[in-house]
Parts: sequence; C-alpha cells; structure tokens
Amino acid sequence: MFTMKRIAACAILMGAGAVFSQDGGTVNAICSTDLSWCELAAQEFTRATGIKVMQSHKATGEAAAQLRAEAANPKTDLWWGGTGDPFLQAAELGLLEPYRPTYLNDLHSWSVRQYAMTQNMVGGFYTSAIGFGFNTELLKKKKLPEPTCWADLLKPAYKGDIEISHPASSGTAYTILAGLVQLMGEEPAFDYMKKLHRNISNYTRSGQAQAPNVAKGEVAVGVSFMFGFEGWRANKYPVKTVAPCEGTSYEVGGIAMVKGQRNKDAAKRYYDWLMSPAGQSVGGRANSLQVPANKTFKLDPRIPLLDDVRLIKYDFEKYGKAAERGRLLEKWRKEVESLPR
Repeated sequence: MFTMKRIAACAILMGAGAVFSQDGGTVNAICSTDLSWCELAAQEFTRATGIKVMQSHKATGEAAAQLRAEAANPKTDLWWGGTGDPFLQAAELGLLEPYRPTYLNDLHSWSVRQYAMTQNMVGGFYTSAIGFGFNTELLKKKKLPEPTCWADLLKPAYKGDIEISHPASSGTAYTILAGLVQLMGEEPAFDYMKKLHRNISNYTRSGQAQAPNVAKGEVAVGVSFMFGFEGWRANKYPVKTVAPCEGTSYEVGGIAMVKGQRNKDAAKRYYDWLMSPAGQSVGGRANSLQVPANKTFKLDPRIPLLDDVRLIKYDFEKYGKAAERGRLLEKWRKEVESLPR
C-alpha cells in the first residue's frame, strides 16, 4: 500500500520528467564506441524506461568475434557504436537481423545508405574522419615538427613516437588500412605501412587508446578518428588534430539488432532511443564528439565537422566484405607486422 509520503514522492519525480516503464525488462548489448558514451547511454535509457541494460564494452573486431562465437546460441540483443566495417561483415555472415526504423527521414543520407546497402541489417549511427592527434608540448620538447600529411609520418625523426591500433582487433585500424589502400593503391599502401611500421611505438588493441595516450604525453602522435582527440583539446590538454593533406578515410559507425536475440522488444526500444535526439545527444555530453546520424537536433559545438576534410570515396561495400577484410589483414600480418621495428 502506498503511503501519502510515497505518493507525494512519485508526484515529484513525475513532475521532474522522470518516466519509468511498468513492465521493465532487460536488454543485453555490446557497445563499441567510447566507454563514456556507452555508460551514460545505458544509465539514461534505464532511468527513462525502467529497462535494465546489461552491456559490455568491446572493440568492434572483438565484438564481431563474440557474435560469431555465439551464433548458435545468441546472448547479445543489440550491438551499437564503433566503426561500420565489422558490422557489414557481421551482416554478410548472417549474424544480424533486419530492422528498418520508421524515422529514416530524421537521419542523414549517409546513415540511410547503410540501411539500403545491408537490407536494413545495419544502420549508420555516427560519422568521423581519420586524422592525426599530437601533443604539442611533447613535440616541442622532442623538437619534432607537427605532422600534416601521411608522408610526414615516415620521417626517421618520428621513430618510436607514433601510436596506432591493431587492425585485427580494432575497426579504427582497419578503416586506416582500407583507406590507405584506396587512397594510394594496394602495393604502394603496403610499402607505406612497412615504412611506417619502423616508427610505430605500439599497436594497441583498441582505436580509442590513442587520444588519452597523446593527451597525457605517453606518446607524441596518434593516428585515429579525429573526434577522439577533440574532447581532450576542449578540456585544455595540449592536443591538436589535423586531417592528412593527401586525403583520408572515414567511418560510418554502426548499430544493429543481433539475429536470434532473446529480448526483441527491449532491444528495439534501446535501438530507437539511441537513434533519437535524446540518445544521440548523449555523445556530446559524454565528450564523445562524432557527428550523429540524427539531424533533428542542435549539435554540440565541439564536434569537428567534415566540411574542410579531404575525404576519399570510401567503398564500404567492397571493404566491408569479410573475405576482403580477411585478405587484407592476412597480408598486413605477413608483410607488415612480421617486420622488426
């Protein structure tokens, strides 16, 4: 039985805009974008709906591997965030379930194209371009110039001062690899990566590692998505970003329902909320500064737009194929990773 005090408390909550679902429920998700966005989104969705979010944080390559391992007995309902190529490969392998939202007119054309290309199995969640982030104080201390082009990273002076992620586990690194192949041609791109390998200090598991490592002065230069560095720069760290002068690749981050999911209704509600202005705006508030898919709300002013970035014509269909990804990764392991540094 409700006491008058409890009724009054409920009224206050309702007046403050809190909305709780009577039926509750649970959704099991994998989030592959910045941890801060993953956590805040789950918290706010649960607060708004009463649906509990059981969510793990994994790089896109690891998330795709988990879905493959679970294919006969899926434990995941929804996968969101992170570079889109692994999502496209999961769709090709039959690991995802089609879902066509009713609000496609609210989304940017690059988001809608992902639905069309995958028979509605993958939606475009956000976009961002590959670039360089560097610690200006550390570069000055080491008397190193600020890199502005891919060619700059091959200079011997940068040996041991560049960090990038590993393409087998990181969708970010695969976007870099596939982008260089499209920008330069396959053999020139692999020649480039062999030379770059000499200057790499570390191949990290996740493409989200470069921004904090650069900001904290653990490495001078990081190659990753530009948005990751911008949050640190906005917080007064000595970080600067630049898009490579020759051109660069970009991502369309993914969102998808997992085939055979156990909590379909809850998963759809989480999906729709993540794609709504409420869910998309969480990115900026969590200092995750990608360009969101939903175009019906005002963007966080810190988000780096792509208007002045020389983007390549990225072939998502070709380089999103599992066979092409596997071929390039095997070639990279044999021809690049195997070399001494």
